[in-house]
Amino acid sequence: MASTTITRLSLPQERRAAVHAQLLDGRGRDVLDVVRRIGFLQLDPTARVAPSHLIVLWSRLGAYDPTELDRLLWRDRLLFEWRAFIYPIEDLPLYRSRMRRFPIGDFARPRRIREWLEVNASFRRYVLRELERNGPLLSRDLQDRARTPWRSTGWTANRNVSQMLEFLTAGGEVAIVGRRGAQRLWDIAERWYPDVEVPTDEEADALLEAKRMRRRGELDPDRSPVGRRTTLLSPFDQLIYDRDRTERLFGFRYRMEIYVPPAQRWGYFVLPVLCGDRLVGRVDPAFDRRSRVLTINRVGWESDPVDIERPLRSLAEFLGAEDVVWR
Repeated sequence: MASTTITRLSLPQERRAAVHAQLLDGRGRDVLDVVRRIGFLQLDPTARVAPSHLIVLWSRLGAYDPTELDRLLWRDRLLFEWRAFIYPIEDLPLYRSRMRRFPIGDFARPRRIREWLEVNASFRRYVLRELERNGPLLSRDLQDRARTPWRSTGWTANRNVSQMLEFLTAGGEVAIVGRRGAQRLWDIAERWYPDVEVPTDEEADALLEAKRMRRRGELDPDRSPVGRRTTLLSPFDQLIYDRDRTERLFGFRYRMEIYVPPAQRWGYFVLPVLCGDRLVGRVDPAFDRRSRVLTINRVGWESDPVDIERPLRSLAEFLGAEDVVWR
C-alpha cells in the first residue's frame, strides 16, 4: 500500500486546513455528508445542552432535524453504532478488522477481558443464544448468569449483562440495532451488518490512519480562506479533542471541568466559540427541557468579543427553546 505524506504547513495554514477538514467552514450538506467527511460522531451521555454528537452536527449544519440521524442509523442503515461512536457504513470493513482482533494487545486490560470472557464462557453462550432466538433485546431482557462478576472502580462494576453485551459488540458478534428511549437494542451482528469483504489488518490500520490524518487536515490540506463563520463547539468536537494540539494551533487552553468543584471551575459544560479559523471565546450554557429555556450562564473572550447572537439563536431553535436568558 502506498505511503502517505503529511504536508508541512505554516501555523495559519494548519488552522485553516483543520477547520476545512472538519467542515466547520459551513460546507457540510446534510447529516450523512458530515459524518462521512469527518469520519465519526462520538457519543457521550452528558446532555447539559444536548448530547454531544448532536451539537457536533449542529456546529456544522446549523439547526437541523435530529430524527434524520435516527433514520440513517436504524432505517436506512447508512450509519452504524459501535463502541460509543457512529460511523459511516462504508467504513464497516475497516472496523470489522478491529472487531475480529478484539481485545487488541497483550497488556493488562485486554488480558483481563480475555480472562473474564473465558471464565464466563457459559454466560456468553447464553446471551448469544437468547439473541439468536428472541432478538432484538434490551439488556434488561437478559439474565445475569455471570460466574464471575466484572469488577470495576467505575460505573460498570457488576453490570455483567451490559458488560458482556459491550464486549460481544466490540468483538463483532453482537450489534446495536436500535434504541427504545435511551436503552439500546441488541441483536446478532450477522443479522444487522451487511456482508462485507474485510481487508487485511495491516491494510485496515493503514486506511484508518490515513483517514485520521485527513480529518485533521494533514493530508490533501485545504489552505483556502475560511471566512468568519461563527459557531460553538462541543467539548468532544474533533477540532479540539486533542487539547495539546488545540493549544498549539489556536493558543487556546481548554479543559473539561464537569468534575471540578463548582467554586474552582469556569463553567460546567463550556462550549468554545469558533470564529473563522480562531477560537475566540467560550460560553457556558444550560438548557432546561421542562421550561424550554436556554440559559447563558457565562461568556468569556480571549481578546475582542465577536457577535454570537446568531449562533445562539440557531442553537435555541435547534433545541426547541422558547426563551434565551442571560445571567
